[in-house]
Amino acid sequence: MRTRFKICCMGSVEEAALAVAVGADAVGLVGAMPSGPGPIPDELAREIAASVPPPVATFLLTSRTRARDIADHVAYCGVTTVQVVQHIEPAEAEELARLLPPSVRRVQVLHVEGPAAVELAAAYRPFVHAFLLDSGRPSLAVPELGGTGRVHDWAVSRELVRSAGRPVFLAGGLKAENAAEAIRTVRPYGLDVCSGVRTEGRLDPAKLEGFAAAVRG
Repeated sequence: MRTRFKICCMGSVEEAALAVAVGADAVGLVGAMPSGPGPIPDELAREIAASVPPPVATFLLTSRTRARDIADHVAYCGVTTVQVVQHIEPAEAEELARLLPPSVRRVQVLHVEGPAAVELAAAYRPFVHAFLLDSGRPSLAVPELGGTGRVHDWAVSRELVRSAGRPVFLAGGLKAENAAEAIRTVRPYGLDVCSGVRTEGRLDPAKLEGFAAAVRG
């Protein structure tokens, strides 16, 4: 099975078009966050989502924690997938599954701060379509919820891929130079990248093409 890849932190319709042109399976649109790179206004997220042709998926990264608020965010932005970046209550994940239409996929982020992430996955499994493993630290005074550029413990990620019971995307410090190693070590369903394909915050066509080639290779 080929490894999918998602290019996150889209800043414009033009950036999304670049990602689509190199064969990205999905693009990420970052909503309001307490910290980290890439947040854009919901109006722009909606515009970008409308510009992306199927079958490329559009992921809305939301830091909202209540099911109704998340569902409203998704409906406004018109995306195909929601990526919940906080460790929300499992009851909210269950309610979100009820509120969203069946066509919208639900991805729960697990911030891999240690082996406890494996147990956390079990609580969400019945209510999500996939997991995304990232290197955030949601327990900080100002939570880190992604875009850190940091690699986490891939041994824990590998165990999550084995036990999660759902497709798993791997994020955190990925770039062309370590994409192949990440795939060999973790065996994820897909890779997710933001800072690793950017130069001074802008999507870099050369880095983007290098990452796509590394994943395909």
